[in-house]
Formats: sequence, structure tokens, C-alpha cells
Amino acid sequence: MRKSEIKFIIELDEDNVPDNITWEATEKPEDGPTHTKSISVSLWDDLQKNTMRIDLWTKEMPVDEMKRFYIDCLGGMAQSLLNSTGDEFMSSEMNNLCERLVEHLKKESEEGPSR
Repeated sequence: MRKSEIKFIIELDEDNVPDNITWEATEKPEDGPTHTKSISVSLWDDLQKNTMRIDLWTKEMPVDEMKRFYIDCLGGMAQSLLNSTGDEFMSSEMNNLCERLVEHLKKESEEGPSR
């Protein structure tokens, strides 16, 4: 049986906030660790019938990139849902949400963030 491994290394500051995140994978084309600013991992707990999530980002991750990251994650989930279940309605609705969120980000960047 073939095995594949994904490894995340999180370096924390004195307040346990991620300073640096790197990852490696046996299926990754290039060797060695690769730096990233954010990770989001979801796991299905079959016993509890719910999702366990790990969301981490470094202090250098800008807010606008974080928003784009989550839109990309949602779009990827829409495609995975379509591939795994064939549910075109759910996939389409998720993609429609992504399109609305992209428009929101465009508008926000033109007007400046409203906090």
C-alpha cells in the first residue's frame, strides 16, 4: 500500500501566535519545506458527525489576502463537492456566493475598508 504524508510546521511567538508556517508533502513537486501565511484544514469526525477545523495564519497575512484565501477555499470546496457528489445545485450556489464575495472585495478595495 502506498502512503502519502502532509506535514505542517508552526513556529509560535511567546504569545502562541503563529510567526512562521511551513509545509511539506510527499506528493509536492519540489523538495523541502514551503512557506505559507495561512492554512485551513477540515476533518470529518465520523463519530460525532461534525467537522473539526484548524485555521492558522501568521501575523504577516494581510486582511485582504485572508478574505481572498477563504473565497478560494469556498470555490475549491464547491468543485470538490461537485466531483464527489455530483450535486450541481449546491456547487453552483457555492460558486454564486464566491462571485458575490469577489464583487464585494472589488467594491471594498475601491472604497477602502469599512471598519
